[in-house]
Amino acid sequence: MHDLTGCQRDLLYVVAGKDEPNGLAIKETLEDYTGTEIHHGRLYPNLDTLVDKGLVEKGEVDRRSNYYRITSRGQRELTARHEWENQYIRDSSSVEATTD
Repeated sequence: MHDLTGCQRDLLYVVAGKDEPNGLAIKETLEDYTGTEIHHGRLYPNLDTLVDKGLVEKGEVDRRSNYYRITSRGQRELTARHEWENQYIRDSSSVEATTD
């Protein structure tokens, strides 16, 4: 995960959180979260990078759309990232106690 861009990490989280989403579903989810438009020229190359790194699998729904699914390696990377982040996130009650 250390070599992924923020966009690629976000894409990985979205793919992991949905049941075999297509590109449009991923795009809409990110747009809802960020409040900005995600262009196809940014979305699909970044998804392809995740596929190339073995973090996501890409399959064909029909001739016009693909689905994406997190791999076991991708899931391990997300779990490791979550554990790493948690060591730096304080419980909000302990933050309030130290600022009073």
